[in-house]
Amino acid sequence: MALALGMLVACSEPLAPGQPEVSNATDSFALQATGVSGLSSIKSYTRANTGTRATINQSTTTTAGSGQLTVRDAAGAVVHDRGLVPSLNEPTTVGVAGPWTVQLRMTGYSGTLNFRAQKQ
Repeated sequence: MALALGMLVACSEPLAPGQPEVSNATDSFALQATGVSGLSSIKSYTRANTGTRATINQSTTTTAGSGQLTVRDAAGAVVHDRGLVPSLNEPTTVGVAGPWTVQLRMTGYSGTLNFRAQKQ
């Protein structure tokens, strides 16, 4: 449990060009990356959500490949599962508060990533 709580501490993760910059704080998670080119990867992040819902905002530009954003609640149930789109602002389904998982799956993805999950 202490390890899981340590993963939930607010952090910022700047990576190399083309890789995501992540802001992960209680009730607010954001990821953005520009200049992504031909990336095939699965990235997972744990975030603390003290509520039972979150609002998902997307503003992505896909020039090649595909991306999928999946959010699971503290019980492991899928509360959001959508492909990356240019514009999206929608709530997740109701889930269990606690450590939620945000997973980004990309296949040959090129473009710009920008999305946020924020407690509703």
